[in-house]
Amino acid sequence: MGSETSKAAQAWSALVDGLKAAGEQLAVDTADLDPIEQADAFRALLRGLNNQLGRFEVDRERPELLPFNGWRQKMFMDNPDFLYWVADIRDDRRYRISGSVGDAAYTSITAYSASGALTAEATGRTDSDRLGIDSEGNFALTVSREPPADGGDWLELPEGASVVWVRHFHDDAANDRIGWCRIEPLDAVAAPAPIEPGRFAHRLERLGQGIGMFPSIFAASVADDLAHPNEVRHWSEMAGGSAFTEPNISYLRGAWELEQGEALVLEGDLVACRYWSVLLYSRHLNSLDHRNRRVSLTGARARIVDGRYRIVLAASDPGDGDGGGGWAGDWLDTEGRRFGLVVFRFLQTRGEVALPAVRRCRLDELGGDR
Repeated sequence: MGSETSKAAQAWSALVDGLKAAGEQLAVDTADLDPIEQADAFRALLRGLNNQLGRFEVDRERPELLPFNGWRQKMFMDNPDFLYWVADIRDDRRYRISGSVGDAAYTSITAYSASGALTAEATGRTDSDRLGIDSEGNFALTVSREPPADGGDWLELPEGASVVWVRHFHDDAANDRIGWCRIEPLDAVAAPAPIEPGRFAHRLERLGQGIGMFPSIFAASVADDLAHPNEVRHWSEMAGGSAFTEPNISYLRGAWELEQGEALVLEGDLVACRYWSVLLYSRHLNSLDHRNRRVSLTGARARIVDGRYRIVLAASDPGDGDGGGGWAGDWLDTEGRRFGLVVFRFLQTRGEVALPAVRRCRLDELGGDR
């Protein structure tokens, strides 16, 4: 007993050490940034810790679909236009997922095999095109290795699957009717041991190690963006469901670096697709303040002219500009940040996603050219 207690105490110390190391490294990494960005770094770290604590205790026998990446738990490129639920599962069990899509434009349910906090492969999936959704928006399906005897909707669990994600894609998440989902075991489940000391200590130590890596993840993730600001590129690393992403999304990623009074204009041809959106992030991989500011845009809300979009990243709304009553573009609020990230998502594209033209200009130059 004493040795197990010692393991738990050592693991707790490892968690504290990980938090301390993360804080010290963030202080070094943000020393040249302004006080707002410095505070934002530690907020991103705290949100990440909150995210991981919320999923720390796992019960794969009786899993729960937990809301993921809410505004208090933002971590690693969250998306407020999507609603997520995540459950840790066993690949040799049978489960039932039920729920309602609400006003979601699209819903997907994906099983992943995971080899680390950010390393995953999509191994099984279904979506709202294949689910039997009733007139009220409700659905139910079996999640298992073998198809259900009743022939109902089914998500296959290949060997190695360990996590299930439910995603609802929204055109206007702030005003849409929000759906829900839950998961329940279909087989009898025995009561577990009150606690497994060795397993608890291992997970606690791993949590400390993971949090300790956050500053290096922040820094490595934006290195190319800092080196090549005011550009947009194909984000091929996110293809195929890697890092727990939706497998059928094509991504573009870029960054802005602007002085006061400047704007970045992104203009391009819209590819035929099921759904698309564009969203702004901080250098610490948190979406900007979507609850109070216009920091994202979906295809349903975008203004498309002659098959083209125009998006203006700036600290203030250019309106119609000063160019004689023309349209400046769909504005996204940079919150006055000198630097940040922009990500496009295109779902189920029918054709190649073209890179937009990128133009840095004075905000008061916009308008009057359409």
